[in-house]
Amino acid sequence: MRAYIVVDLGFGDCGKGLLTDFLARQCEAGLVVRYNGGAQAGHNVVTPDGRQHTFSQFGSGTFIPGVKTYLSKHVVVHPGALLVEGDILVKAGVGDAFARIRVSDQALMITPFHQAANHIREIGRGENRHGSCGVGVGEAVEDALAHPDDCVRAGDLADLARLRRKLRAIRERKRGQLVELYGDQLAEVALAREWKIFEREDVVETWIASLARIGELGLVAPDGVLPGWLRDAGTVIFEGAQGVLLDAEAGFHPYTTWSNCTGANSQELIRELAPGSEVFQIGVMRSYAVRHGPGPLPTETDLLTPVISEHNTYNKWQGAVRYGWFDGVLARYAMEVAGGVDALAVTHIDVVGKMKRWRYCREYRGMVEKLRMARGLTMEERAKVTQMLQEVAPVIEDCDAEEGEVAQKIEELVGVKVGIVSRGPRAGDVKIVKAFPR
Repeated sequence: MRAYIVVDLGFGDCGKGLLTDFLARQCEAGLVVRYNGGAQAGHNVVTPDGRQHTFSQFGSGTFIPGVKTYLSKHVVVHPGALLVEGDILVKAGVGDAFARIRVSDQALMITPFHQAANHIREIGRGENRHGSCGVGVGEAVEDALAHPDDCVRAGDLADLARLRRKLRAIRERKRGQLVELYGDQLAEVALAREWKIFEREDVVETWIASLARIGELGLVAPDGVLPGWLRDAGTVIFEGAQGVLLDAEAGFHPYTTWSNCTGANSQELIRELAPGSEVFQIGVMRSYAVRHGPGPLPTETDLLTPVISEHNTYNKWQGAVRYGWFDGVLARYAMEVAGGVDALAVTHIDVVGKMKRWRYCREYRGMVEKLRMARGLTMEERAKVTQMLQEVAPVIEDCDAEEGEVAQKIEELVGVKVGIVSRGPRAGDVKIVKAFPR
């Protein structure tokens, strides 16, 4: 088997969906494996014939006939949203979408109580929101770590008695946590419709009934099916979620996700299920910095907004999409967190042509040492690193806004050759510009 691991080297939104679709076509892959994150993903793909879909849980190779998706045990699944997304894809012409996807029976499930608690906590933070996508991924992961025997796994959907017991336990636990956290202020913090989820007795049965199709379609499978899928696929794309600068351990607390955003999970799956495979890690970043929601963005500027055409926009949970000049300091840090890459893909390089000068940051003023790895630090120490990033003064330099010179400058700043560039949202807009492993 040959495996390509797609890793986002930013805060997310760097083009993982586009790159996955491109690699699946270019390398004739038969399978896309999601190896981290969950239902909050928003991976945009535009097909050669103009169809567009923002993939959340289905793999971003789904528009390609025959390409399968496997949601591994490391993915946090929103089962209702999975059914909705599949129906949308069927209407978009992918008639066999459900036949080409399977969910590991060990994958963690988001329940209505996790999503409602997520909303209430984020509202309660007021101006100090963490930038949650509002799907409930973090709430489900945190709950599963603290109460592993009560978490809902995909395999539980087939055992209704056990599923009911777990759901009721989760409901009572989450309700008690929120009451303890907010006390008399709960009514002010909680959205009325969100709190009703904890009070209505019909939520458990309604949710279970809404997921009956998952069993009827046979979407849940034991991990034992994955080795056969890997073998039959020949070439597999491991599609990452979020970005390494949001990593649970190496990101900048509290603006992080509850997931390992490096390629570690995919490497683990390959070692376990397809040892001896050829593995190539592909890092993806934009030609400028981007961040959806709050948190450090040292090179942030409003000057980029007029030249960027963005499918991702403001939403009430994450907030605004923010832009900055290319940040060499964070790019080098991301490379260290990811453990290096075999090739670098730079997306949105067509934006360069809309500028007179391309601007970038090589260093932060007054900061002599390199950015300290956040992994292994205490929460307090990580918060101090985050505060430092909020206050640093980036040293901005510039060069000619010419694609070749910009790519060369990125190579110099990051220390890795640019092997792929994208000049638009479709696979046909992606070009291999240097030697690429295939």
